[in-house]
Amino acid sequence: MSKNLSQQVVLDRRGFVAATFATVAGLGLAGCSDTSAEADKGSAVGSSKSSEDTEVSTTLDAKAFDKLVDNGPKADDDAIAASTWATAVKDAGVFKIGGVQTSTLFSLLNEKDGQTRGFDAGIAQLLSNYILGENKVEITQVTSDTRESVLQNGQVDAVFATYTITDERKKLVSFAGPYYYTQQAILVLADNDDIKSVDDLADMNVAVQSGSNGPAILEEFAPKASQQEFKTDEEARQALQQGRVDAYVIDNNMQQSALVREPGKYKIAGKPFGSKEPYGIGLPLDSDGVAFVNDFLKKIEDDGTWTELWQICIGDRTGDTNVPELPEIGA
Repeated sequence: MSKNLSQQVVLDRRGFVAATFATVAGLGLAGCSDTSAEADKGSAVGSSKSSEDTEVSTTLDAKAFDKLVDNGPKADDDAIAASTWATAVKDAGVFKIGGVQTSTLFSLLNEKDGQTRGFDAGIAQLLSNYILGENKVEITQVTSDTRESVLQNGQVDAVFATYTITDERKKLVSFAGPYYYTQQAILVLADNDDIKSVDDLADMNVAVQSGSNGPAILEEFAPKASQQEFKTDEEARQALQQGRVDAYVIDNNMQQSALVREPGKYKIAGKPFGSKEPYGIGLPLDSDGVAFVNDFLKKIEDDGTWTELWQICIGDRTGDTNVPELPEIGA
């Protein structure tokens, strides 16, 4: 492992108390992100339920991830000096972020080496390296309901939590990006052949996650569905496993994570639906860090780092050979 890779973790007590599991301190986010405590060990070293081939394909290549972060671009002194936000991070000597550590594809703690890896984690660590010249990220655990508050009270410099940009949220915080696009998708048990599309959700009990975009989008596309809100992804999937709900609607990226974590247990019913949702990096309201972070995002798109990070964290692990469109930064 690179000597430059170091990470401190600061636990948000509110997020920890709200968790329904204790093996890993972290919560899932929607519109959002995904989380599963019981799957952390499996995702870090390969799921015990999968075949040898599946283990190889679903395990994140930690060495490739760490090398990519270490070799990321570095900001020059003038660029940092021109941003009060970046200067504050540089002066502090640590990049404080709000995030999670239980999101299989986007931000997952590896209990063996204590490092957090995934697409969101990679963007955050690359940005830390861009400003500080090293990966020195300090994580405060957040939920869908606390992402704005940790920025408003100055507890963190930025939030990386598959955080969908919306007009309502932009009244409370500023966003850099977008850095990723997603849509909603329907997760059902593998043996469910009754639900094939969003049209089949009428009169069904459907799990959604509070604080996410799922409830509003489901209301638009399946107004006759009976919604049941859960605070975490873990709780929603437990309800699905126990038959308390018929389906679970949340970001497609989260649903892909569930398939990677527990092969053979679930499937995605039909195609993703709803408008294209842009993930952004949350920053304090009216922060001049938006322009600085957007310049960074453009750099990692242009030099191929974004695509390589996607391949390591998502493409290689899901078997997806179609690299997604690069987000239009600042759109």
